[in-house]
Amino acid sequence: MSPRAIFRRSSLLSGRRARVAVVAAGVSASVVLGAGAALAAEAAKSTDTLTVSSAASLGASVKAQAAAVEKAVTAEKAAATKVTAAKAAEDTWVTPVAKYTLGATFGRAGALWTNNHSGQDFVVPTGTSVRAVHDGVVVKAGPNGGGDGPAYGNAIVIKHDDGSYTQYAHLSDIRAWIGETVKTGEEIALSGSTGNSTGPHLHFEGRSTPDYGSAYDTGRYMKDRGIRY
Repeated sequence: MSPRAIFRRSSLLSGRRARVAVVAAGVSASVVLGAGAALAAEAAKSTDTLTVSSAASLGASVKAQAAAVEKAVTAEKAAATKVTAAKAAEDTWVTPVAKYTLGATFGRAGALWTNNHSGQDFVVPTGTSVRAVHDGVVVKAGPNGGGDGPAYGNAIVIKHDDGSYTQYAHLSDIRAWIGETVKTGEEIALSGSTGNSTGPHLHFEGRSTPDYGSAYDTGRYMKDRGIRY
């Protein structure tokens, strides 16, 4: 083979090798670029998943905090309601009998009394439930007016937290005794007609001391405590 032919063949082979190298390089580049794109897509997907997951967790956390706040507010309102109810109960006064007809009023004069009438009569049948008009402690209880005299028959006197006293007289049955603490509306006796009485009724007094002779104007005494009858 001539030197010229040998040179030509060598050049052709070199060209082929160059083209093969270029193609190979292109394929490698494509593979590398494809892998990079795949990794980038996977990373983006992971990021999206993380973002959605984080948002869901944050939403759940916010809801939990809101529920906790609502629960705390509800508990606080309930506690405030209980305090209000307890305070209202402390301030509550009631009439000494639930149903009645009014009899002789405070200060009434007449032959039935040595002095003017010292309380308010509530006309009710014998055996009617008599209740404490307010929280207090029994300081007198028994026959002979609990110590105030036979005219009152069986009687009870209660001391209240405002420093005043109430008396319940002409009772047929006593159901609370000296030293006992009673609550507003609690049954303490049954009405009757014992002592100096013209018929079944409850004699009721508001007093400044536990003893006879210290009675207030009974109507005003109860009105000042929110009770009208």
